[in-house]
Amino acid sequence: MELMTQMLISGILSASLSLIAYKFRALTFGGAIASFFVGYIVGLFGSVEWLVLLVGFTMVGIAVTKMDFSNKKRNGLLEGTEGERSYKNVLGVGFPPCLIAVLFSALHSMFDGQYDLALTIAFISTLSVAAADTVASEIGSRDKKVWLITTFERVKRGTNGGVSVTGTLFSLAAAAVTSIVGWLLIYQGFDIYIFIPFAMGFLGNVLDSVFGATLENKGIISKYTNNCISALIGAALGILIVLIL
Repeated sequence: MELMTQMLISGILSASLSLIAYKFRALTFGGAIASFFVGYIVGLFGSVEWLVLLVGFTMVGIAVTKMDFSNKKRNGLLEGTEGERSYKNVLGVGFPPCLIAVLFSALHSMFDGQYDLALTIAFISTLSVAAADTVASEIGSRDKKVWLITTFERVKRGTNGGVSVTGTLFSLAAAAVTSIVGWLLIYQGFDIYIFIPFAMGFLGNVLDSVFGATLENKGIISKYTNNCISALIGAALGILIVLIL
């Protein structure tokens, strides 16, 4: 694909996603601006297929956030007043895929595509982690039985580091769907490598809960930093596994 075409498509898709998310009150104005730049960077430095996957993940995230809206609002489990995300939320989730996209572009030129597979898996892994975490939080909030992941003590819904059976099962499903769809979209065929981003998605979600129960609850990191770190660890491990294999 020619650079100008890629720039145009990336701009249109990113702007459309941001406008839709803002219109449906899924993002604040600042969040919509951040969303545009995240999408544009991924589309420009990664590929349009990467951006399409990112758009799909975001739309699913909006949908699950709006599910059971009244119950979440009644129990104080929403972001903002209408479930909207700010630029901090967007950057916490969006920085890892942006970083991978920039690395992909730089290393593709320097090493003639030698690390394309590893970085593509890293990219899918970042979205797999984000999808697993989002679904676990949004759908898992329906489950009244929640345990702290570090001690297995019963805690209230919405507690940092709290896990539930419902949230865990749906996080596994989200990681699997993101990995399968992402791989098929980019490579148009099944391969054993598809299991790497799936595993990284689930692992990243577990790490997010562990960091939430420890570092986040102590005020050492914010939930946005937690999201970012968990996704970066998932991406880094994904790269390492590919290189070892």
